[in-house]
Amino acid sequence: MLMIRLARFGSKKKPTYRVVVIEKERARNGLAVEVVGHYNPVAQPHEVVLKMERIQHWMKHGAQPSDTVARLIRKYPVAEAAVAA
Repeated sequence: MLMIRLARFGSKKKPTYRVVVIEKERARNGLAVEVVGHYNPVAQPHEVVLKMERIQHWMKHGAQPSDTVARLIRKYPVAEAAVAA
């Protein structure tokens, strides 16, 4: 089963996240099928970039978003743009 979830990157106490499509059983930072966005909670204002077209494509093909990704999609429905929190 495919999941759309966050993969953590960045340094200690300065996380950045990639929004990835990945097999559910793989490790958090394992090999992703596709990167469909990124999220930087440390930046002021928060930086969120989501490729909504690709996210919708994967959801049509059975990928399930994690709770956090679903919340980001609801809060930032704008495609391909950095959005302030």
